[in-house]
Amino acid sequence: MAEHEHHHHHFSLCFCDLMRLLWSLVVPCAYLSLLLTLVLLLLLLGLRVWLHGRRKARRAQDGGPAVAFFHPYCNAGGGGERVLWCSLRALMHRYPGVSFVVYTGDQGVTGEQIVEGARQRFNITLPRPVTFVFLRHRVLVEASSYPHFTLLGQSAGSMFLGWEALTAFVPDLYVDSMGYAFTLPIFRYLGGCKVASYVHYPTVSTDMLSVVRERNPRFNNADFISRNPVLSAVKVVYYCCFALLYGLAGSCSDVIMVNSTWTLGHILALWRSPSRTSVVYPPCDVRAFLDVPLEEEDDDDLEEGWEELGRELGSGEEDESGGGDRKCHSIVSVGQFRPEKDHQLQIRAFRKLLDRKGDGPGGRESLRLVLIGGCRNQEDEDRVLMLRGLCQELGVADRVDFKLNIPFEELKRELVDATIGLHTMWNEHFGIGVVECMAAGTIVLAHKSGGPKLDIVVPHEGRQTGFLADSEDSYAAAMESILALSPSARLEIRRSARDSVNRFSDQEFQACFLAATESLMSKLER
Repeated sequence: MAEHEHHHHHFSLCFCDLMRLLWSLVVPCAYLSLLLTLVLLLLLLGLRVWLHGRRKARRAQDGGPAVAFFHPYCNAGGGGERVLWCSLRALMHRYPGVSFVVYTGDQGVTGEQIVEGARQRFNITLPRPVTFVFLRHRVLVEASSYPHFTLLGQSAGSMFLGWEALTAFVPDLYVDSMGYAFTLPIFRYLGGCKVASYVHYPTVSTDMLSVVRERNPRFNNADFISRNPVLSAVKVVYYCCFALLYGLAGSCSDVIMVNSTWTLGHILALWRSPSRTSVVYPPCDVRAFLDVPLEEEDDDDLEEGWEELGRELGSGEEDESGGGDRKCHSIVSVGQFRPEKDHQLQIRAFRKLLDRKGDGPGGRESLRLVLIGGCRNQEDEDRVLMLRGLCQELGVADRVDFKLNIPFEELKRELVDATIGLHTMWNEHFGIGVVECMAAGTIVLAHKSGGPKLDIVVPHEGRQTGFLADSEDSYAAAMESILALSPSARLEIRRSARDSVNRFSDQEFQACFLAATESLMSKLER
């Protein structure tokens, strides 16, 4: 009994000694943490004061406020870039006393060349000059820089790139027009700027989470992860934590604009700022297409034109299938050569269509797939090479054309001449290319998801405006159905689609964008 009490007493002494040791370590650590926190706060406060002083000095020198757009790929030529240039044009006309800056990571080009590229590609001319701040570390936001944890890496990289932009030029209003939400708190809390954002696509979404939970392999969910339940579970946790951080960063925005109903739902769920959020449909240059009259495809007056088109596309054969239909049908896809655009699905579906049509009259030789898009970098160019290889592998290389970084007039000509406008991106946030196809009088076949499903390819006054599909077989079947329609039936769909696109015009975008930003811009001019 005495021995048992001795052991108990010894254990009690050891436990007390251990607690004293831990307490002796905790107290200094707590003081050290408080000291480091205080130092960090003082450092951040000092940076804010320094940046505020730079903004005051700059404003005194310029004699007015400045608005800066963060768009590292402003020379890329996609739909997001069209939003940038239309936004600048609208604000320049409305606020003549405000100067404008674009943060870009484009190298090897001048500001004049970037502006001229916007004029050629988008038919947009700015009423006065814009200043460009060329960032040197755009590689920090390149997906190729982060083979693993890409979202986290790109977001952290955007913060460093945002810091480079802020130290180079301190604006009064900062607009993130490309979706780098993690730059917003830097400009708001360190730069002391008002901040606004135009969201094309949420960096993370509930749809992405569902893809991982269901272990569905896609371009953003590798096969080895989708096959492994443990890795899939870890990725779900990773996405949930990232979504929380993304929501906190995005909620810093004073004004939030989203480009579609689909994006609105995700941003409201993540950023939780409904009073500051509004839908501003992106500007589509529909006016440039609306001056092209819609005609019956078998109109005698157009016979010579279609023969010429057939020769241009490499098919001078007559269509002997009857009905006076076109001699050659081009199927056109418009979109940057990025993985999410899923050009592979287009090529594979086109191959199935050719198999369905066979080699007879109105078959293989009367069809051509034209892939039009911009290449931003070497990675995109490598992807085009891969797609060309896929065409060779499937035996359709002679029926597929690639047109890269073409000027607007050539794009317009291709769309006006096309029979079908093809779109295959799953959960496309909006789909400017889809709208342009509809305005040009091309029958749209888009993916049954996202913006095309919710906002664009919807009935107009009870009339059909296009077609939707979601697999190789359904795309091939839909294309075959469209080609089988009579010219008059296709004309009816083309007219309904064109009538529906006025809500996506430059004028509508300008009115909505100015209304959304008026509360911030009016404060700048005071």
